[in-house]
Amino acid sequence: MRGFPWLPLALFAGTFALAIACHDDDDPEYVGQPCESPADCYPAIEDPSLLAGEVECLDKVEGGYCTHLCEVDADCCAVEGECVSGYPQVCAPFENQPDKRCFLSCEDSDVGELGPDEYCRTYAHPSFGCRSTGGGSENRKVCVP
Repeated sequence: MRGFPWLPLALFAGTFALAIACHDDDDPEYVGQPCESPADCYPAIEDPSLLAGEVECLDKVEGGYCTHLCEVDADCCAVEGECVSGYPQVCAPFENQPDKRCFLSCEDSDVGELGPDEYCRTYAHPSFGCRSTGGGSENRKVCVP
């Protein structure tokens, strides 16, 4: 690298820019976004009462996780503008709580050839992985930090 001392820095900068470009923060998927309170969630939805259920910021997930209550999978993208990316969401109980919530799905039928963890890192957030919701008989595989 004697003739190109700037090359390592250029390669690092290009890799860093590519990593940021792969996770588009201009059009984030609202479910799964970090939060401190429900007010941080679904900012583009003018009337959150139109969502299928109450908006929540799950504090059982590190950094918070925006979601809302639901009864069936179709409740998770029922309001226009609620789902930005079009990636599948599922409605499932979280850690054996009685209520169901919307989560980004990483079920085998949704991930394709990438595999569950790589799918979550690619399409949800680089720090996310795929895990069980812990919902007993209604357990689903979802992307969470």
